[in-house]
Amino acid sequence: MKELLYGSVGELLGVVVYGAVASALAILGAVAEITASQNLLAGHTTIGVWEGVVGLVLLYAGYSVLTDFVLPELRGDGETV
Repeated sequence: MKELLYGSVGELLGVVVYGAVASALAILGAVAEITASQNLLAGHTTIGVWEGVVGLVLLYAGYSVLTDFVLPELRGDGETV
């Protein structure tokens, strides 16, 4: 019985951690995009474009973690051992 409980807690903890990682990546990506737009408006083109690209990569990474790890577990599509 304890193995079942510990397995469920472990899976839930994994989903929570991946959800936190996805959220952190998305927030950092949004902050990078906002900073990029401010730098571009201020005339700092090189740094603005660089921050924009980094922001897009962070947003994509957050989306990828969300769709590959979090949503399948919440839907019950995750692999069970």
